Amino acid sequence: MAGRVQPVLAGVVTALVGFASSFTVVLAGLRAAGASDAQAASGLLALCVACGLAAAWLGWRHRIPMSVAWSTPGAALLVATGPPPGGWPVAVGAFLVSGALIVAAGLFPPLGRAVAAIPKPVAGAMLAGVLLPLCTAPVRALVELPLVAGPVVVGWLLLHRFARRWAVPGALVVAVAAIALTTPPAGLTGAALIPSVTLTAPAWNASALVGLALPLFLVTMAAQNVPGMAVLVGYGYRPPFGAALRATGLASLLAAPAGGHAVNLAAITAALAAGPDAHPDPERRWVASVTAGAGLALLGLGAGVATALVAVAPPILIEAVAGLALLGALATALASAVTDPETREAAVVTFVVTASGVTLIGVGGAFWGLVAGCLMLLLFRRRRPPADGPEQPAPAALGQPAPIAPDQPALAAPERSTRVS
Repeated sequence: MAGRVQPVLAGVVTALVGFASSFTVVLAGLRAAGASDAQAASGLLALCVACGLAAAWLGWRHRIPMSVAWSTPGAALLVATGPPPGGWPVAVGAFLVSGALIVAAGLFPPLGRAVAAIPKPVAGAMLAGVLLPLCTAPVRALVELPLVAGPVVVGWLLLHRFARRWAVPGALVVAVAAIALTTPPAGLTGAALIPSVTLTAPAWNASALVGLALPLFLVTMAAQNVPGMAVLVGYGYRPPFGAALRATGLASLLAAPAGGHAVNLAAITAALAAGPDAHPDPERRWVASVTAGAGLALLGLGAGVATALVAVAPPILIEAVAGLALLGALATALASAVTDPETREAAVVTFVVTASGVTLIGVGGAFWGLVAGCLMLLLFRRRRPPADGPEQPAPAALGQPAPIAPDQPALAAPERSTRVS
């Protein structure tokens, strides 16, 4: 009996941690993209259900603990980019295009390999630039609302020291308590606590396709799908990458009209379902991912309550909780960006341009940061020594892109659900 209960409990923990750790990022991103409170609640509900269905299907079909989540870096990208020209319908159109690109990557492996071929330092620097604005929110909150934000940060620090996986959910509980103590009960009057699906007819324009849809696809692939596969490979599985992309891409397409921005393989919570804590027998851990999917779908029923709390809370407080949730991702992205001295300057250029938040011809900074970093690499790679001077090696500051060592095996993995012997 204990062997049957263990993966179920691991799945419940995975769902709770995944939802509580980052739903504030999702709501902040959807609202920044132009969604109303009702549309944001619908988007969160759609993401929960789509993630749950994809996780249940992949786990049951392949007998591998393939956890599925929403794109947290993608939501941070929405915050950094802001509302696209044309507003919320154009954002929904960008979500659809991003989902279609994920499906295409699953159908055509060269597309997935092309995304993985983006130099890792440049991809990490772009992600770091996207995350930076939210990750500075806890500092700003401590200055603007010290009596409210202080307990939230202290709670996060204590739990991060003694129970790391519960640090962000614990900070969220403290934030909810602070909101309850500082917000009059009438503040929730009239709020729709039960979420409903609100469909939006998509619209498209060129600037949103280049400035939002393409960066959302790249961030979701580079920061979630590829690392998620690497986690599974690290635990001894050889998951079907193409099938995972097709399933999560279809889930993204289904969730987009209701406001969901992107569905992908879990990267952060993947280890909770795939590790030995889920079950001693690796062949039984898929139950944890299926349970996590079902739990996340049920948690979607709380999207209305979550949105109502976010709506009455000081915006900087919600951003602070979201920033705390993303600090680990920021640290990983920065480390990936500056580890290789030969590509460090290109990575810094990518980071600076992305974090600047500039918008040029309607296209946001994430795209221009990626372009700037790749151009820097190309410029220095093509530089040749003077004709009248001695032959010199290529400059050490910038050279060939760093190999994608830990992620490449996942991309090359065959479409089989067997474990590595």
